[in-house]
This record gives sequence, structure tokens and C-alpha cells, in this order.
Amino acid sequence: MSNQPRSRLAVAGLSLGTALNPLNSSMIAVALVVLRADFGLDVATVTWVITSFYLSSAAGQPLMGRLADRFGPRRMFTLGMALVAVTCALAPLSPNFALLCVARAVMALGTAAAYPSAVVMVGVMVHQTGGPQQAGQRSSRPLGYIQMANTSAAAVGPVIGGLLVGFVGWEALFLINVPLALAAMLIVRRAAPADAARERGSFAELVRDSDIPGILGFVSSLLLVMMALLDVAPGYRWLLLGAGTVTAALFAWRELRFRPPFLDLRLLGRNRPLMLVYVGFALFNSVYYFAFFGLPQLLQESGGYEPGLVGLLMLPLAAASVVATPWAVRAMGKFGVRRVLISGVVLLAAVAALMWLLTQSLAIPLVLALTALMGVPFGAVSIASNQGMFVSTRPQERGVAAGIFQTCRYLGAITATVLIGVFAADGVDQESWGLMTLTMLIVTAAAFGVTLLWRERRD
Repeated sequence: MSNQPRSRLAVAGLSLGTALNPLNSSMIAVALVVLRADFGLDVATVTWVITSFYLSSAAGQPLMGRLADRFGPRRMFTLGMALVAVTCALAPLSPNFALLCVARAVMALGTAAAYPSAVVMVGVMVHQTGGPQQAGQRSSRPLGYIQMANTSAAAVGPVIGGLLVGFVGWEALFLINVPLALAAMLIVRRAAPADAARERGSFAELVRDSDIPGILGFVSSLLLVMMALLDVAPGYRWLLLGAGTVTAALFAWRELRFRPPFLDLRLLGRNRPLMLVYVGFALFNSVYYFAFFGLPQLLQESGGYEPGLVGLLMLPLAAASVVATPWAVRAMGKFGVRRVLISGVVLLAAVAALMWLLTQSLAIPLVLALTALMGVPFGAVSIASNQGMFVSTRPQERGVAAGIFQTCRYLGAITATVLIGVFAADGVDQESWGLMTLTMLIVTAAAFGVTLLWRERRD
């Protein structure tokens, strides 16, 4: 098989593997009622099947990215997919709900290896097919395919989940991952380039240089802060937030003194373009998830629409984002990453302003138009931010950089969830939607300011 078909096949396998995380984060939503009935749970308890996946994904992305940088992306991708296949084969046998949540967390850790490993492998493939000067431009197309696969998986997740739960049961939500993970693993093993020589040495040396306390500090601080934001332990939110802040400070203190650190904070501090990409992406996702999480609640609670119809009304968002992604890839090749980013954020501001119309009417044609419009900046800004992260990072650091990039997506989503709870504690109605629209515009203005400051890094 020649290099070009092999590269295309490898991107297909990487796209399939990275799609498992958004697929499993969305299709579980339709199984909550069934899980409550099967295990005799209340509403608060059953949400842990979502929260465990969320927390493990957010904390695991940078960790798995660091391991991909150290030991090879193909090796880590294979390990991640194998972990998903084994865990999902055993999960339906769980005798209680607690073990089911553990299985979801382990599965999330396996899927978390896919995206940062894919970004590192894309860098390897584009360097093999062109010189370093073309690497940034040539990477936009495979990263675009991966982005489209992830967006599509998140969109069709509830539909697939509904069919699986309806015809088979909640167990099928795990079992469907087994053939998908094995297929992704075998495709990547066959078509992706072999890992270059990475770190070698005795087991004791590898453990010593792995900065285990730094890794534990990073994961612990992130988990504590996210648990506080999600209010997973009612009454202890501020205690968790304080503990997370202290742990983060200790983590930073250690990383500035340890060599080699798990996360090079000095280098990250000097890499202004990468920091701006992270901040802008987190702000952008806060706005996007306001619409993604808030609009379905508005349509059901204030509009009286059935859940099935609401799902159909949200589909144009995913469809438009899939269409917008290849357009954004072509535009980046012609106009550059920065101009596409700025254009996407400006369009996001316009759509956020139009969302105010929903305070006056929830007519189906208006909802369809607005959800489709929201998908355009989502597709454009997502792939442009992805590309901005890629070109702002040195090849040997792209794994951990991609992991942190994904964590910024989760932080944006969690921020939106918390703010929706603040503005609409008693339910999302048209009055609270007006306040949420104003908040979206304020956050979009901040994202616009960050985007204007960003410049492509040139070493």
C-alpha cells in the first residue's frame, strides 16, 4: 500500500477511535431512566454514570497525551483502544451501579488516549509527506476529518443510544464499543507509521523520570475543582474548591523545581500563542454549550416540545458544523488560521445575539434556523482552534498540548452547565434565556479579545 492510501486509512482509524469519547458521552443520556429502574436509583445518584466519564476524560486527556509524547502515539492509541474493548466487554456483567461507574471511568481513560495520540500521529504523517514548512498547512485536512468524526458522533449519539437501549438494553451501550475499538486499533496498527524511538531505560528510571507526584497533583487538583463546579457533593462545594486551589498551587510549585516535569509550566508560560488558544477555546466552548445544554431545556420546559422532537431540532447544529469544517479547512489554507478564527468568533457573536429572538418565539422554523446557524461557528472555530494549537506547539509536546486542549473543552462545558444552574435554578424559561443570551454575548466579547491577540508562533 502506497503512502497516500495508508495515510487516508490511518486517518480513518484515528477518526473512529477519537469519536468514541464524544459518542459515549452523549448516547448514555438516553439510558438514565432505564438504569434508574434496573438498579433502583434516584435521579442524583444515576448522574454519576455521566459524571465519572466526564471527570476521567478531562483529567486523563493531558496524562495520556504526555504518555504519547514519551512512549509513542501508536503504542498509546493501541493501548487505549484495547482498554476500551476489554472494559466494555466486561461492563455489562457489573453486579452493582458503583462498578458500572468505575467501568465508565476506565473506558473514558481509554478513549482519552485517542485524541492526543491522533494529533501526534498526524504530525508524524504530514512530516513524512512534506517538509516542515508545509506541515502546519497539510495537517489541517486530517485534523478536519477527525473534527468532523467527533462532531458527528456527538450528534448521533442520542439517536444510536435510543435504538440500542430500546431494542437491546443499556448493556448494548457498552458492547457496541468492542467492535468499534478493535476496528480502530487494527486499522491504526496496519496503516499508521510506526513509533520512532522514544524514551528507553530501566523501569526504575522511567518511573523516576515520570514525575508521578506531579501527575497526581495535576489530576487531583483538576478533579477537585471540577467536582466543586459540578457540585457532586452538595454542601462541600467551597471545601472542594479550596482543596483544589491548594493542590494546584503545590503542583505548580513542584513542577517549577522538578526536572523533567510532567507539565513544563515555564515553557507553557513562554508560549503565549498556545496559552491564548487554550483561553479562547475554553471561552468559546462556554458559549457553545450554553446553547447545546440550555436550548433543549428551554424547548422542553417553556415550549412544551417532546424530547424526541427536541433531539431532531438540535440535529441541524451538528449537520451545519460538519459542513462548515471542510470550508474552514480550505479557508485556513487561503487566508490563514487567525482570520478564520476571528471570522468564526464574529459569527458566533451574531448568532448569540440572534438567540435573543427565542425570548419572543419558540416556533420550529426559527429554532431550526438558529441551531443551524450555531453549527457554522462551532465547526469553524473548533477546527481553527485545533490548528492553532497544532502550529503553536513543538512536535515533541503535541501530545500533552492536545490533551490540555481537550480539557479546555470540558472546562468550557462545565462552566456553561454551572451558569445555566445559576440563571435557571427553577428551570429554563424565556426570561432566564434572555439573561443567558446576554451572558453569551459577554463571554463571546472576551473570546474575541483573546482571538485578536493570537498570532501564529514562529520559531
